[in-house]
Amino acid sequence: MAPDEVRSGPAPAAGGRKARPSPVGQLVRHALLLLFLLIVLMPLYVLIVTSFKSGREIGVDGQWSLPEVWTTASWEKAWTALGPSFLRTFELAIPVALISSIIGAANGFVLSRWRFPGADVVFTLILFGMFIPYQAVMIPLREVVQFIGLPGGIPTLIFVHVVYGIPICTLIFRNYYATTVPVELIEAGRVDGAGLLRTFRMLILPLSGPAFVVTVIWQFTSSWNDYLFAIFLSNTRNGPITIALNALAGAQSPDYAASMAGALITSLPTLVVYVLLGRWFIGGLMAGAIKS
Repeated sequence: MAPDEVRSGPAPAAGGRKARPSPVGQLVRHALLLLFLLIVLMPLYVLIVTSFKSGREIGVDGQWSLPEVWTTASWEKAWTALGPSFLRTFELAIPVALISSIIGAANGFVLSRWRFPGADVVFTLILFGMFIPYQAVMIPLREVVQFIGLPGGIPTLIFVHVVYGIPICTLIFRNYYATTVPVELIEAGRVDGAGLLRTFRMLILPLSGPAFVVTVIWQFTSSWNDYLFAIFLSNTRNGPITIALNALAGAQSPDYAASMAGALITSLPTLVVYVLLGRWFIGGLMAGAIKS
């Protein structure tokens, strides 16, 4: 065989482009994706279908068949039970997301670009708060809240979630500022006579949009979905929607259709937030993870 006929492997595609996958490989990949999608969507299907059934249909036909008669009675019952707490949860989640994000931004800026002696120790101590289990501090936390004299219910939960959200928000903003904000920008502000607060307000905050999207979504969903703090520090009269949902679903004779409708109502705000802002959420995480 001539030397020029020897081949070490298949010839590369023209122009250096990778060869396209075979039709069989594409078919298998799409079939697996479809299977995973069906597995993920099955609980949602059961929630939606069951929420439009009557109690008799659930007992006779189970939860998989479509309703013979579509009714919104369960949705009306669920909203009657959850409506007041639904609005209270917005009063909880929105301040928590904004306050903890602003505090985290200030901490992250100081710890990343405005160094001081012992900054690494302070940052380590702040991060330590992320690893303290909720269960370990419940009783001391309740005593502290009572000692401070905070009103029960939403004000107490705002305080607790803001405090517990500071470590993760600080970490996100510190990484974001360390990788995306150039030192020259801070030096230019100092040359112009800007102090710490003015530099943060005029130069840093306008560049912080991606990190704010991440922390706002994170804190909003965390406080909206919280049940453990809520059950310890509030009740059905002044607590968030997770407490009311538990009361709706945990009755001695539970109404499964109303429980399913209540679960959908409870999850709707966080679902909307992720659908509308999910692309920016991932972009904000990557902006703080990749050094430019």
